[in-house]
Amino acid sequence: MSTNDDPGRRLEAALRLARRVEGDRLMLADAVLLAALDASRPLTATEQAALRASPLTQRRLRALVQGRSAQQAPCAWQGSGGMLRAASGGVLTALATDDGHWALHFVQHDGSWRVILTLDANAPFAARLVREQPLLRVRDGAGAIVLQGSLDADGECESAWPFAAPPGPHFQASGARFAVEPVRP
Repeated sequence: MSTNDDPGRRLEAALRLARRVEGDRLMLADAVLLAALDASRPLTATEQAALRASPLTQRRLRALVQGRSAQQAPCAWQGSGGMLRAASGGVLTALATDDGHWALHFVQHDGSWRVILTLDANAPFAARLVREQPLLRVRDGAGAIVLQGSLDADGECESAWPFAAPPGPHFQASGARFAVEPVRP
């Protein structure tokens, strides 16, 4: 059992943060606390003592930790965009978003096209999206829906190609851009 899960330790930490000290003030600047959080500069012994003695500074440190966690949270993904790069003269088989988190693959079979949206397993929000399977949408540069659905356990979503023109000419005619976005209710 981890000591962080110990209810006694959590209660002790909560009581320490809740206590009030006469004349307490912030003893360390945010820059010092943030440097300690990202391990770019450890706290000196004097700074550690000041932190232990000041519940207000401890609460500020906790707020900074929570703020950083919220900024780095996997749920922070709001969408990704990409564009059609210079044509290679061949058939378009794949596109990727600028952030590298998503790829669109185009497969032709028996005269029709299929589009497959693939999430990079290393994307910071990948585990959450695969687990929660929210509804996603891919739009072309003109705003038309290319694909809409939820990811499967492999991080993919597949659909029939919805347009008459093949993928390459279609994207060229619709602004050479696309976006992957969550569908909001």
